[in-house]
Amino acid sequence: MSKLNIPPNQRIFKEGELNNAMYIILQGNVEIFFTVNNSQTRLALMKPGDFFGEMALFSSNPRSATARTITNCELAVIESKQQLENFLVKNPKFAAKMVSIMADRLAKTNELLISSMEKSVAKKIEFSTELGKDLKEDLGSV
Repeated sequence: MSKLNIPPNQRIFKEGELNNAMYIILQGNVEIFFTVNNSQTRLALMKPGDFFGEMALFSSNPRSATARTITNCELAVIESKQQLENFLVKNPKFAAKMVSIMADRLAKTNELLISSMEKSVAKKIEFSTELGKDLKEDLGSV
């Protein structure tokens, strides 16, 4: 595990990049955000003791968000599953915290997915209803 010192307003990683590191904030603040249609949406404001980027150790997918420093930051960098395992064995309280936080993040992701699906279904029903009304009106005038 290595350490990084990064000044404010510096990108740690960018959405879409391939990167295999996880970060633990030792000092400072980091924001996590994603961009849609040139508009940034903040997902989280991280503080000392928080971690981010952990999914890079478990998957080969590109980053789903961007991480940027808000203040001067000191970060611990974990660059492999083996480093993470060694760290968690030496820090069991952090391991328990990590599992709990990852479970919360997964639950929130599931809630967002369900909400998005419900909205999509509602829009499809509304569209079908309107289409049916239009078709009925068109057939009624024949």
